[in-house]
Amino acid sequence: MRAIISDIHGNLEALEAVLADIREQGIEEIYCLGDIIGYGPNPRECVDLVMQHSQVTILGNHDQAALFDPEGFNAGAERAIFWTRHTLETGDADGNERRWEFLGELPRMKRQEPFLFVHGSARNPLNEYVFPEDIYNQRKMERIFGLVDRYCFQGHTHIPGIFSEDYNFFSPDELGFSVELGDTKTLINVGSVGQPRDGDNRSCYVVLDDRKVTYRRVAYDFEKTVAKIYAIPELDNFLGDRLRDGR
Repeated sequence: MRAIISDIHGNLEALEAVLADIREQGIEEIYCLGDIIGYGPNPRECVDLVMQHSQVTILGNHDQAALFDPEGFNAGAERAIFWTRHTLETGDADGNERRWEFLGELPRMKRQEPFLFVHGSARNPLNEYVFPEDIYNQRKMERIFGLVDRYCFQGHTHIPGIFSEDYNFFSPDELGFSVELGDTKTLINVGSVGQPRDGDNRSCYVVLDDRKVTYRRVAYDFEKTVAKIYAIPELDNFLGDRLRDGR
């Protein structure tokens, strides 16, 4: 069994709760699909935990933005990235050097047949969003599925669910939180640990057991995270407010 997590976004309380849930199930193998940092108040601690616990980690667009420059980010996300970069550059020199080296060496994708692991999509591993409503964009979905051999795990949208090759989308609720992957191509969005956006404020990740995918929701002390965000002027209060609603 392996746990697949994504989109932590500097939310230490959420990550710690998810790691505890993973341990309780006896799972020792963890894959992270990127965006360890950005938005949240604890970038150092989150990078450290991923370095310690994740066997495979993929580069996310916020990780890339901290390394270089944010492109296409809104004003709030951009300010958060600049604050994150400053935090990773000041104090704890030895630790920060290790963190930068780790982030700088992350791959954009990982293939382990029959699985592909990306942050965004098979077509654009770093930046392309695949939203539930994209099932109505047949040309886009055809091109993405054309690059998938069998199964692709992804994050980026923070909206968990499964896309089938016949252009349907199924939320975890509709799946009964578990599905056995069949012979047809499938895209699996694992949801977000630190910034859920499907109306459920609990962290989300998946467990992969052979071909069975199970969605896990984990409650955490989001008010503690919200208070941290409020206390940092460079982080918009909205980034904390949305944690309450899971939006």
